[in-house]
Order: sequence, then structure tokens, then C-alpha cells
Amino acid sequence: MKLQFQIKRFNELSLIELYNVLQLRSEVFVVEQNCVYQDIDGKDEKALHLIGTYNNEIVAYVRIFKPGDYFEEASIGRVVVKQSYRDKKWGYDLMQEAIATTQTELNENNITISAQLYLQKFYENLGFEQTSEVYLEDDIPHIEMKRK
Repeated sequence: MKLQFQIKRFNELSLIELYNVLQLRSEVFVVEQNCVYQDIDGKDEKALHLIGTYNNEIVAYVRIFKPGDYFEEASIGRVVVKQSYRDKKWGYDLMQEAIATTQTELNENNITISAQLYLQKFYENLGFEQTSEVYLEDDIPHIEMKRK
């Protein structure tokens, strides 16, 4: 049972893929986390989109940005795994693939993320270190973390 990964630029996403990615992000970040915020933020067009599929269903996803497009360093965001698949520990596979993609596609090793505080240990296990105090983003506690 492994995820299949694809990397696409915004203009390479099919309408169905874009719809399914936005649906997954909304399902988790808006509905599950009970957080009303503007997910469609005008940055998708700048990002590389890493899509994880299982049985032809999009179940995992991240956005990857080159330096300067989100943070000073390259960055990874909108990290999401469909709730019904989280028991597979695919979050680690997704992030390892995102880190590798950042290194190969962008030739960048320094990565910054804005992590939800409750996921600090998860990201530390992937080599990220806390670099800020706790701050609220959309009323959810976050910390900035970096990987070098």
C-alpha cells in the first residue's frame, strides 16, 4: 500500500485534479478543523503541486514554493492527508517526497514551513527545528520551522 506521487505546475493540473485538491483542502482545513479562512489565496499559481494518489483518488497533497514566493527560503505548505487515510502514516511519505522534490526540482535544501503547533514533533522527526515563538494563523497556534 503505497502512495503514487505526481508533481505538477498549476497550469498542468486538470480541472478534475484542481477540483479534487481544493475539495481535499477544504474538507480538512475548513470543515474538519472548523476554521473559516480563505484557502484560495492567489498563491497556487506560483506553487509546485505534489499530489499523492491511492486507487486513483487524491488522498494527500502539498504546495512547494521557490525562495521568495512565500518565505525567504523555499517552503512547503498546505500539507494534507485525507482523514480516512491518516492511519497509514502517509504524512511522513508525503513530507519526505516534498523535501526530496524541493531538493531536486528547486535545488534547495533550506526549507521553511508554518506548522500547526500540535504537529511540532511530526516535523521535528523530519529534520525541522522551531525558529519562532507561537503565533496565531487563522486562530490556530502555529510556529515557524526550518530545515537546513
